[in-house]
Amino acid sequence: MKRFRTLLGLALAVLLLPSLALAQSVGEPGRVAGKPNPLKNVYFGEQHLHSENSPDAFAAGTRQKREDAFRYGRGDEITLSTNGQKIKRKTPYDFVALTDHAEYFGVMPKLVDPSDPLNKTALGKELSNPTVPATSPKSAVNQILGSILTSTAMPQFVKPEMLKSNWREAIKVINQYNDPGTFTTLIAFEWTSIPGGKNMHRNVFFRDDEGPAVPFSAFDSIYPQDLWTYQEIQRNMGHDNLSIPHNGNVSDGWMYSPNEFLGGPMDARYARRRMLNEPVTEIVQTKGSSDTHPVLSPNDEFADFELFPDLINIGKPSQIKYGYIRQALTDGLMLERTLGTNPFKYGIVSGADSHSGYSNNEEFDFHGSHGALEDSPKKRLDPEPNASGDMPSRLSSAGATAVWAEENTRTAIFDAMRRKETYGTSGTLIRLRFFGGWGYAKGLVGDSAFVKKAYAGGVPMGGDLPARPGGVKAPTFAIWALKDPESGNLDRIQIIKGYLGGRFDDQQEKIYDVALSDGRKADPKTGKVPPVGNTVDVEKATYTNDIGDSQLAVVWTDPDFDPTQAAVYYVRVLEIPTPRWTTYDSVKSGLPIPERIPSTIQERAWSSPIWYTPPKKK
Repeated sequence: MKRFRTLLGLALAVLLLPSLALAQSVGEPGRVAGKPNPLKNVYFGEQHLHSENSPDAFAAGTRQKREDAFRYGRGDEITLSTNGQKIKRKTPYDFVALTDHAEYFGVMPKLVDPSDPLNKTALGKELSNPTVPATSPKSAVNQILGSILTSTAMPQFVKPEMLKSNWREAIKVINQYNDPGTFTTLIAFEWTSIPGGKNMHRNVFFRDDEGPAVPFSAFDSIYPQDLWTYQEIQRNMGHDNLSIPHNGNVSDGWMYSPNEFLGGPMDARYARRRMLNEPVTEIVQTKGSSDTHPVLSPNDEFADFELFPDLINIGKPSQIKYGYIRQALTDGLMLERTLGTNPFKYGIVSGADSHSGYSNNEEFDFHGSHGALEDSPKKRLDPEPNASGDMPSRLSSAGATAVWAEENTRTAIFDAMRRKETYGTSGTLIRLRFFGGWGYAKGLVGDSAFVKKAYAGGVPMGGDLPARPGGVKAPTFAIWALKDPESGNLDRIQIIKGYLGGRFDDQQEKIYDVALSDGRKADPKTGKVPPVGNTVDVEKATYTNDIGDSQLAVVWTDPDFDPTQAAVYYVRVLEIPTPRWTTYDSVKSGLPIPERIPSTIQERAWSSPIWYTPPKKK
């Protein structure tokens, strides 16, 4: 495909597809409230973020308020509470969700507020006038964080009326900043189950403007099925909702296990409830990627992306098996054979999990994820673990979630998540379309009615292929990707396929390079693709877009399709190498680039999958 080297060329690329509404950015036509686009617009945002109202964020010195999170997300300049620095996003987001922890929700700021009764408690007095170092096991901060890690509540700080009042305060601010058609805020909280360091966290989102009376916390239960019961009760009360698991990579192998949490094999009811309540999962955030691992995908040359191996606050390695989404997608096909339901039929999103009160997805302007622990380049680049036990330079910048929705409203964005018409990125704002069907024409992606025809002839990301028509040998997939104007050109588009072989437990994966930049082709003997190259000047933290393409597109047919084998397909789009945030930080501050940390990164996007289910034998 012809390469577009300039902004003019990029504009021409978009004009070639005038009806697609694919490359709209904030402020462009087609994103007006009251004028929904049936072919969908792409909206980028943050669905995982913490303010001072999360205990661990407060403990890290964060004093950014809910208002700061929303103002920064929509593109306003804010002032950091820890060092007075003014920061502003280069590209505003379309939506933001604050997911403060349900455990001690909103309690910490009140402990240091002289006008609040909590300030008169022993912990309030200590936090306001500390006499015990914060690192002491007996300190107020460590008492509170320790109780979260053990799911043992301190009764004086979880009184029902207190929680209800703090929650209503939050919803008031969330609704205040919700501006349908321009900027959307979502009502949400995080359920923080982490027994023995096993991360089972979920973020819970609500479709309506009122939300529940109170959130559900790990003090109520550490078991996902009890969270699902809460969700089902709220749904029956008119508060439609969904939850999103995150950080399977540090769940010690429990997040995507075929067993019930801390129990035996899951049954059909457990599997059905899982998919009813949590249709999408988070693939990357500041604590690393949960896509796959080199141990699980030894033939994937890009599997070692932003790995974060250790359990949170424990420091020991997390179990790899059952901790990653790619394996779960294929395991789900196998479980469906026995349970009749696929418990891992997940769409894909990404997030920040920033505990600094703002979403920091822009690699070139990263300010840390944990408040005062990372509020300077020196702290972020320090090779030693900080007070939270993390080595900051090993942390990733924020991921970004993209949704294809009719309009930028709370209900439209929620509904896109529910139907899994979403994708996640490592932070870059790549535009990505992915459709599957049985008869897409080779030239479909270049057709001016591409999206309309793709919807009519198949399903978008997140969908199930319809029944195979007679005489059709294999499914076809239509894929289109456009670079982020503020990031690197595109290297390639890949389709990752998981499928079941002949034996019951024969689970396989295969990676196909379906579109390559710069006219490259795979070696016919080895199937390997030559690297795109690397223009990064590490000493200057610069790169050039002299390699790669600004957009890639393809209609691809599975050459290995077997109609008797269940399969799942998802897209991975890779950029050319660009400087990692640690390299930008090092050059700007004059500090050494951290050892054992990659100096470059290949940013990427992952689509929600499309599934194929073979017909049942009669």
